[in-house]
Amino acid sequence: MTQRIFLLSSIFLLCLQLTQAQKSVNNNPVIPDLIADPSIIQVGDTFYCYATTDGYNKGLATAGPPVLWSSKDLKTWSFKGFYFPAAEKQLFWAPSYPVKVKDKYYYYPTVNHDIYVAVADSPAGPFSLAKGDFSKANAAPLLKMDAPKGTKGIDAEVFIDDDQKPYLFWAQRGAGRLNPDMVSLDTTSIVKLPTKRGGYSEGPIFFKRKGIYYYLYTLSGHENYVYAYQYSKVSPFGPFIYPEEDIIAKTDVKEQIYGPGHGNVFHIKDDYYFTYLEFGRSSTNRQVWIDKMEFNEDGTIKPIQLTNKGVDPFPNLVKKGIDIQHAEASSTLADYKVPYVKDKSINRTETYLPQNALDGANGTRWMASTNDSTATFTVNLGKKTAIKKVESYFVKPTAGHAYVLEYSIDNKSWKPYGGHPDVKIQSPHIDERSVKAQYLRLTFLKGTAGLWEFRVF
Repeated sequence: MTQRIFLLSSIFLLCLQLTQAQKSVNNNPVIPDLIADPSIIQVGDTFYCYATTDGYNKGLATAGPPVLWSSKDLKTWSFKGFYFPAAEKQLFWAPSYPVKVKDKYYYYPTVNHDIYVAVADSPAGPFSLAKGDFSKANAAPLLKMDAPKGTKGIDAEVFIDDDQKPYLFWAQRGAGRLNPDMVSLDTTSIVKLPTKRGGYSEGPIFFKRKGIYYYLYTLSGHENYVYAYQYSKVSPFGPFIYPEEDIIAKTDVKEQIYGPGHGNVFHIKDDYYFTYLEFGRSSTNRQVWIDKMEFNEDGTIKPIQLTNKGVDPFPNLVKKGIDIQHAEASSTLADYKVPYVKDKSINRTETYLPQNALDGANGTRWMASTNDSTATFTVNLGKKTAIKKVESYFVKPTAGHAYVLEYSIDNKSWKPYGGHPDVKIQSPHIDERSVKAQYLRLTFLKGTAGLWEFRVF
């Protein structure tokens, strides 16, 4: 009898462990949208991610608008509207994080292939150009693409040293000191930094830790991006020390994580994190990932382990929603085999099943067929349930959505719950109302018919 009880207890514990394992969700990618070139900072209790908006299907011939994702826990992200309105209709890429100088925030995005300076009273904006506008007659970029000394005026990275002197770094190893006004460069200070490895390079990262200056730079591109680094104990311009193990991030074929490209390094107290673009969807369909960065005792950087699991520094801040039993949709887009650019080892097929919007992961999504003009998405909570809030994380949220959200007890008689007929640009779209329901049905009126995640509370 005792052995039987022990056996049953063991089976119960095993089943419980398996259930918990099945509910375990990867934290990478961190944001429910196609974005790239992330630059993350923490201001107070809020993290801001300044990035390129991808997913507009024409490669570098187009770009999405400037939106600012923010989060309290590095897992639940949101945005609303545009934080740099003047750049909405421009080719907007690879913004640096802003730095605060004398109660103003200075910010260095790449717009129409050149680096500009924008300024705001808050890290959340709205930002406006410090000089001129984007017309040919009045454009006043800080650096043009064809920059001095064979460098390339894109992908700015700003750094302010302990003595408050500001520096700017840009593609193809460019570097220089910003003047105290933060809107002009000391042209006599511009250098091309020497590096251990040659070849095309962009996405520079620069930071200081325990008196050591670190300069990170990309090599190659697409699935074959790698990040190399060097460091100095003297100044931001060197002289540099070139560690023997200088490649710290590269594609992990076993984990199917490709192209750790343009990103940045940020820290929470003494814990350092590496955020980067992942290229596993090919072209300008990238997503943002975060992994831990660790150091050896001598200050050198350990090779970064790229993971699907990611990081979770604030597990107690994440709010758990209601478990949804099932989802169905009016249509489902056909599977997509991701093509390779340089690396044939990539083996990804993207599915668009309705259940993808319930899995808690930002790397999967449901999408309706392109010929479905009245797309609907319906979930079954399993039983009559008291609900207070619904969060809808739409695909291509930066282009805006209009929709109708309804609820039902029996999947036959439907009543209004939320939504709006006008197009709004944000993510998530939040509807709040206390009702009892077993079913929820979302009908798309305008915008891309698809969901990264659908959450009920």
